[in-house]
Amino acid sequence: MHRDDRISMEPGTPSKGDRVKIEYRGLLAQSGADSVWLHCGFDGWKSTKDIQMERTLNGAFSCHTEVLGNREMNLCFKDSADHWDNNNGYNWNVTIK
Repeated sequence: MHRDDRISMEPGTPSKGDRVKIEYRGLLAQSGADSVWLHCGFDGWKSTKDIQMERTLNGAFSCHTEVLGNREMNLCFKDSADHWDNNNGYNWNVTIK
């Protein structure tokens, strides 16, 4: 499921315990970042972690992670120069079913 043109997640509406695939095509990927990390947390940025993403053949970055929260998954991205894409300060917040 596409959240918008910058990220997608499979499954699109995850459940707690699901392993999700996240693909990022946002500003950092478009600006030529050599590496990108997913910064994610759950239920208001609890249990945060950073996961290095892998570049895909289409120029996006991709990774997998487990859904650990009960209500929502919180996402933003950073590159190796510590530039952040936080969706203009709104982050990405995915409802957990």
